[in-house]
Amino acid sequence: MKIKTKNEALNIVETSYLASLSSLLWAALYYLPVGGALLRLILPLPMIMLQLRRGTKTALEGLLIQFLLLFIIMGPVRGTLFLFPYGILAFWLGWCWLKEKSWRLSLTIGVIIGTLGFFLRLIALSTLVGDNLWVLITRASFGLIEKFIGLFHLPFSPSILIIQLGAILLIIFQEIVYVLTLHVVAYSLFPRFKLTLPEPPRLLNSLVDLNH
Repeated sequence: MKIKTKNEALNIVETSYLASLSSLLWAALYYLPVGGALLRLILPLPMIMLQLRRGTKTALEGLLIQFLLLFIIMGPVRGTLFLFPYGILAFWLGWCWLKEKSWRLSLTIGVIIGTLGFFLRLIALSTLVGDNLWVLITRASFGLIEKFIGLFHLPFSPSILIIQLGAILLIIFQEIVYVLTLHVVAYSLFPRFKLTLPEPPRLLNSLVDLNH
């Protein structure tokens, strides 16, 4: 392939570099025993940055390169899991911010993507380890509900349905916190790279101002 313009060269270099960086972050998240929360937070940022700098087509090429790298390095299952939700979420947020969509839209769909991605990863990992990992989540939900009942001295015991609903609500709450934090971090960090994001809604102005 003959490179004819400087812009084409920059597209190739930035796509390769940011896709490799994101792949490295995913491998570190998967294998390192520490730093998981920080790695989860910054994992989508390279692909989002690529889309804001080089456009949607280049971002898709970057995701394809990252998929191929991880497929070769980590295998078909572990290499593909980065798509659910991190790869898809990064593409969605990058598209929303490139098109200057509102935070309400990017947050709402982002939380849905994160929640569905969590369940897909749960199914895949349960298959890999040969055990039902949903049991661990329902135990955590049961523990929290028990503490809540004991704190307020409520005269009932949680049913299986309540425990299951509590587990689902915990997952949704976790994704709301994650996607919102990702918005705030990107809103604070990206202007330093001359990348702009849509303004947050008024309800979140105090949170963004505090972060600044």
